[in-house]
Amino acid sequence: MARTAYFDHPAPIAMAHRGFSVDGHENTLAAFEQAVDLGFAYVETDVHVTSDGMLVAFHDDTLDRVTDAHGLIRELPWSTVELARIGDQPVPRLDDVLDAWPALRLNIDCKHISAAETLADTIEKHAAHDRVLVASFDDHTRHEVLKRLSRPVATSAGKSRTRTAVLAAKARFSPLARRALGPVDALQIPHHYGRVTVVTRALVQRAHSTGVQVHVWTINDPEEMHELLDLGVDGLISDRADLLKTVLQERGQWA
Repeated sequence: MARTAYFDHPAPIAMAHRGFSVDGHENTLAAFEQAVDLGFAYVETDVHVTSDGMLVAFHDDTLDRVTDAHGLIRELPWSTVELARIGDQPVPRLDDVLDAWPALRLNIDCKHISAAETLADTIEKHAAHDRVLVASFDDHTRHEVLKRLSRPVATSAGKSRTRTAVLAAKARFSPLARRALGPVDALQIPHHYGRVTVVTRALVQRAHSTGVQVHVWTINDPEEMHELLDLGVDGLISDRADLLKTVLQERGQWA
Protein backbone atom coordinates (compact mmCIF):
# COMPACT_ATOMS: atom_id res chain seq x y z
CA MET A 1 0.00 0.00 0.00
CA ALA A 2 2.71 2.46 0.97
CA ARG A 3 5.63 3.66 -1.13
CA THR A 4 7.84 4.51 1.85
CA ALA A 5 8.70 3.07 5.24
CA TYR A 6 6.55 5.72 6.93
CA PHE A 7 3.72 3.21 7.31
CA ASP A 8 5.91 0.38 8.65
CA HIS A 9 3.97 0.18 11.89
CA PRO A 10 1.17 -2.12 13.02
CA ALA A 11 -2.15 -0.58 12.06
CA PRO A 12 -4.06 1.34 13.20
CA ILE A 13 -1.80 4.38 13.36
CA ALA A 14 -2.29 6.52 16.46
CA MET A 15 -1.35 10.12 15.79
CA ALA A 16 -1.02 12.84 18.43
CA HIS A 17 -2.49 16.03 16.95
CA ARG A 18 0.06 18.84 17.43
CA GLY A 19 1.60 16.69 20.12
CA PHE A 20 -0.21 16.21 23.42
CA SER A 21 -0.95 19.03 25.81
CA VAL A 22 -4.07 19.19 27.96
CA ASP A 23 -3.33 22.87 28.68
CA GLY A 24 -3.55 23.76 24.99
CA HIS A 25 0.16 24.41 24.46
CA GLU A 26 0.06 22.78 21.04
CA ASN A 27 3.00 22.29 18.68
CA THR A 28 5.61 22.79 21.37
CA LEU A 29 8.60 20.63 22.18
CA ALA A 30 6.93 19.88 25.51
CA ALA A 31 3.76 18.70 23.74
CA PHE A 32 5.74 16.49 21.38
CA GLU A 33 7.72 15.09 24.31
CA GLN A 34 4.52 14.23 26.18
CA ALA A 35 3.27 12.33 23.14
CA VAL A 36 6.55 10.45 22.85
CA ASP A 37 6.51 9.68 26.57
CA LEU A 38 3.04 8.16 26.13
CA GLY A 39 4.53 5.86 23.51
CA PHE A 40 3.32 7.57 20.35
CA ALA A 41 5.34 6.86 17.22
CA TYR A 42 3.47 9.46 15.14
CA VAL A 43 2.61 13.10 15.70
CA GLU A 44 0.83 15.58 13.48
CA THR A 45 2.27 19.05 13.14
CA ASP A 46 2.08 22.08 10.87
CA VAL A 47 4.67 24.36 9.33
CA HIS A 48 5.04 28.00 8.37
CA VAL A 49 8.13 29.88 7.27
CA THR A 50 9.31 33.20 8.67
CA SER A 51 10.20 36.15 6.45
CA ASP A 52 13.87 35.17 6.59
CA GLY A 53 13.38 31.49 5.84
CA MET A 54 13.11 29.72 9.21
CA LEU A 55 10.66 26.81 9.18
CA VAL A 56 8.60 26.63 12.36
CA ALA A 57 6.19 24.02 13.71
CA PHE A 58 3.07 26.13 14.13
CA HIS A 59 -0.55 25.87 13.02
CA ASP A 60 -1.97 29.36 12.61
CA ASP A 61 -0.93 31.99 10.09
CA THR A 62 -0.48 34.42 12.98
CA LEU A 63 1.02 34.21 16.44
CA ASP A 64 -2.04 35.78 18.05
CA ARG A 65 -4.15 32.82 19.23
CA VAL A 66 -1.68 30.69 21.16
CA THR A 67 1.30 32.95 21.93
CA ASP A 68 1.93 36.18 23.82
CA ALA A 69 2.94 37.88 20.57
CA HIS A 70 1.18 39.10 17.46
CA GLY A 71 1.71 39.15 13.72
CA LEU A 72 1.70 37.12 10.53
CA ILE A 73 4.50 34.59 10.74
CA ARG A 74 5.57 34.81 7.11
CA GLU A 75 5.99 38.59 7.52
CA LEU A 76 8.09 38.34 10.70
CA PRO A 77 11.80 37.49 11.03
CA TRP A 78 12.88 34.54 13.14
CA SER A 79 14.46 36.93 15.65
CA THR A 80 10.92 38.11 16.49
CA VAL A 81 9.15 34.75 16.32
CA GLU A 82 11.68 33.03 18.58
CA LEU A 83 10.79 35.45 21.39
CA ALA A 84 7.11 34.45 21.34
CA ARG A 85 5.94 32.06 24.04
CA ILE A 86 3.23 29.41 24.07
CA GLY A 87 2.78 29.30 27.82
CA ASP A 88 6.42 29.04 28.83
CA GLN A 89 7.45 27.30 25.60
CA PRO A 90 9.10 28.84 22.53
CA VAL A 91 7.86 28.30 19.00
CA PRO A 92 9.94 25.32 17.81
CA ARG A 93 11.77 25.04 14.54
CA LEU A 94 11.02 21.89 12.56
CA ASP A 95 14.76 21.22 12.72
CA ASP A 96 14.45 21.01 16.51
CA VAL A 97 11.66 18.44 16.31
CA LEU A 98 13.47 16.25 13.79
CA ASP A 99 16.70 16.40 15.81
CA ALA A 100 15.10 15.74 19.20
CA TRP A 101 13.36 12.47 18.24
CA PRO A 102 15.15 10.72 15.37
CA ALA A 103 12.67 7.83 15.32
CA LEU A 104 9.51 9.95 15.52
CA ARG A 105 7.33 10.04 12.41
CA LEU A 106 5.76 13.34 11.49
CA ASN A 107 2.57 14.08 9.59
CA ILE A 108 3.45 17.58 8.35
CA ASP A 109 0.74 19.94 7.12
CA CYS A 110 2.31 22.66 4.97
CA LYS A 111 0.01 25.57 5.76
CA HIS A 112 1.11 28.04 3.08
CA ILE A 113 2.91 27.80 -0.24
CA SER A 114 5.62 30.13 1.06
CA ALA A 115 6.86 27.25 3.25
CA ALA A 116 7.00 24.62 0.48
CA GLU A 117 10.60 25.05 -0.63
CA THR A 118 11.96 25.29 2.91
CA LEU A 119 10.02 22.20 3.98
CA ALA A 120 11.48 20.22 1.08
CA ASP A 121 14.98 21.48 1.94
CA THR A 122 14.50 20.48 5.58
CA ILE A 123 13.36 16.97 4.67
CA GLU A 124 16.41 16.62 2.42
CA LYS A 125 18.81 17.99 5.05
CA HIS A 126 17.63 15.47 7.62
CA ALA A 127 17.22 12.61 5.12
CA ALA A 128 13.76 12.31 6.66
CA HIS A 129 11.99 10.86 3.61
CA ASP A 130 10.86 7.72 5.44
CA ARG A 131 9.86 9.66 8.56
CA VAL A 132 7.41 12.16 7.12
CA LEU A 133 4.05 12.37 5.44
CA VAL A 134 3.55 15.63 3.55
CA ALA A 135 0.03 17.02 3.66
CA SER A 136 -1.70 20.25 2.72
CA PHE A 137 -5.29 21.27 2.18
CA ASP A 138 -4.00 22.88 -1.00
CA ASP A 139 -2.86 20.31 -3.58
CA HIS A 140 -0.69 22.87 -5.38
CA THR A 141 1.23 23.59 -2.18
CA ARG A 142 1.68 19.86 -1.58
CA HIS A 143 3.01 19.34 -5.10
CA GLU A 144 5.43 22.24 -4.66
CA VAL A 145 6.97 20.32 -1.76
CA LEU A 146 6.97 16.91 -3.44
CA LYS A 147 8.55 18.02 -6.72
CA ARG A 148 11.59 19.35 -4.87
CA LEU A 149 12.40 16.07 -3.11
CA SER A 150 15.05 13.66 -4.31
CA ARG A 151 12.86 10.64 -3.58
CA PRO A 152 9.23 9.94 -2.69
CA VAL A 153 7.70 10.58 0.69
CA ALA A 154 4.32 9.52 1.99
CA THR A 155 1.59 12.01 1.14
CA SER A 156 -2.13 12.56 1.59
CA ALA A 157 -4.62 14.14 -0.77
CA GLY A 158 -5.45 17.83 -0.59
CA LYS A 159 -8.93 19.23 -0.22
CA SER A 160 -9.99 19.27 -3.88
CA ARG A 161 -8.70 15.78 -4.67
CA THR A 162 -10.19 14.42 -1.47
CA ARG A 163 -13.61 15.87 -2.25
CA THR A 164 -13.60 14.36 -5.74
CA ALA A 165 -12.41 10.98 -4.49
CA VAL A 166 -14.99 10.84 -1.68
CA LEU A 167 -17.82 11.67 -4.09
CA ALA A 168 -16.56 9.10 -6.59
CA ALA A 169 -16.23 6.44 -3.90
CA LYS A 170 -19.74 7.11 -2.63
CA ALA A 171 -20.97 6.67 -6.20
CA ARG A 172 -19.04 3.35 -6.33
CA PHE A 173 -16.76 4.53 -9.11
CA SER A 174 -13.55 3.12 -7.67
CA PRO A 175 -11.41 3.67 -10.81
CA LEU A 176 -12.54 7.29 -10.87
CA ALA A 177 -11.76 7.61 -7.18
CA ARG A 178 -8.26 6.26 -7.78
CA ARG A 179 -7.63 8.63 -10.69
CA ALA A 180 -8.96 11.56 -8.66
CA LEU A 181 -6.51 10.87 -5.88
CA GLY A 182 -3.43 10.52 -8.03
CA PRO A 183 -0.23 9.22 -6.39
CA VAL A 184 -1.19 9.52 -2.72
CA ASP A 185 -0.98 7.13 0.19
CA ALA A 186 -3.78 8.36 2.42
CA LEU A 187 -7.08 10.16 2.67
CA GLN A 188 -7.05 12.30 5.82
CA ILE A 189 -10.63 13.32 6.42
CA PRO A 190 -13.16 14.24 9.11
CA HIS A 191 -15.73 11.71 10.26
CA HIS A 192 -18.48 14.17 9.43
CA TYR A 193 -18.65 17.31 7.33
CA GLY A 194 -21.62 19.29 8.56
CA ARG A 195 -24.54 16.86 8.46
CA VAL A 196 -22.85 14.57 5.97
CA THR A 197 -21.13 11.40 7.18
CA VAL A 198 -17.87 11.20 5.27
CA VAL A 199 -16.31 8.06 6.72
CA THR A 200 -18.35 4.93 6.05
CA ARG A 201 -17.42 1.28 5.81
CA ALA A 202 -17.96 1.45 2.05
CA LEU A 203 -15.62 4.41 1.68
CA VAL A 204 -12.93 2.68 3.72
CA GLN A 205 -13.25 -0.49 1.65
CA ARG A 206 -13.07 1.41 -1.63
CA ALA A 207 -10.06 3.38 -0.47
CA HIS A 208 -8.33 0.14 0.50
CA SER A 209 -9.19 -1.39 -2.88
CA THR A 210 -7.19 1.40 -4.52
CA GLY A 211 -4.25 1.07 -2.11
CA VAL A 212 -5.05 4.15 -0.04
CA GLN A 213 -5.21 4.38 3.75
CA VAL A 214 -7.93 6.30 5.61
CA HIS A 215 -6.93 8.53 8.54
CA VAL A 216 -9.63 10.44 10.43
CA TRP A 217 -9.27 13.76 12.27
CA THR A 218 -9.70 15.13 14.90
CA ILE A 219 -11.28 12.44 17.09
CA ASN A 220 -11.34 13.08 20.84
CA ASP A 221 -14.31 10.99 21.99
CA PRO A 222 -13.56 7.36 22.94
CA GLU A 223 -16.92 6.09 21.69
CA GLU A 224 -16.29 7.67 18.29
CA MET A 225 -12.79 6.21 18.25
CA HIS A 226 -14.23 2.72 18.73
CA GLU A 227 -16.85 3.35 16.04
CA LEU A 228 -14.25 4.38 13.46
CA LEU A 229 -11.87 1.57 14.33
CA ASP A 230 -14.76 -0.86 13.86
CA LEU A 231 -15.16 0.56 10.34
CA GLY A 232 -11.57 -0.42 9.58
CA VAL A 233 -9.89 2.99 9.37
CA ASP A 234 -6.11 2.90 9.29
CA GLY A 235 -5.39 5.80 11.59
CA LEU A 236 -6.86 8.25 14.07
CA ILE A 237 -5.61 11.76 14.76
CA SER A 238 -6.50 13.08 18.20
CA ASP A 239 -5.90 15.97 20.60
CA ARG A 240 -6.45 13.43 23.39
CA ALA A 241 -3.53 11.13 22.90
CA ASP A 242 -4.12 9.71 26.37
CA LEU A 243 -7.67 8.62 25.53
CA LEU A 244 -6.67 7.26 22.13
CA LYS A 245 -3.97 5.14 23.72
CA THR A 246 -6.47 3.77 26.25
CA VAL A 247 -8.96 2.87 23.52
CA LEU A 248 -6.32 1.04 21.49
CA GLN A 249 -5.08 -0.77 24.59
CA GLU A 250 -8.63 -1.91 25.35
CA ARG A 251 -8.86 -3.33 21.83
CA GLY A 252 -5.43 -4.95 21.94
CA GLN A 253 -4.30 -2.66 19.11
CA TRP A 254 -1.79 -0.44 20.84
CA ALA A 255 1.70 -0.82 19.42
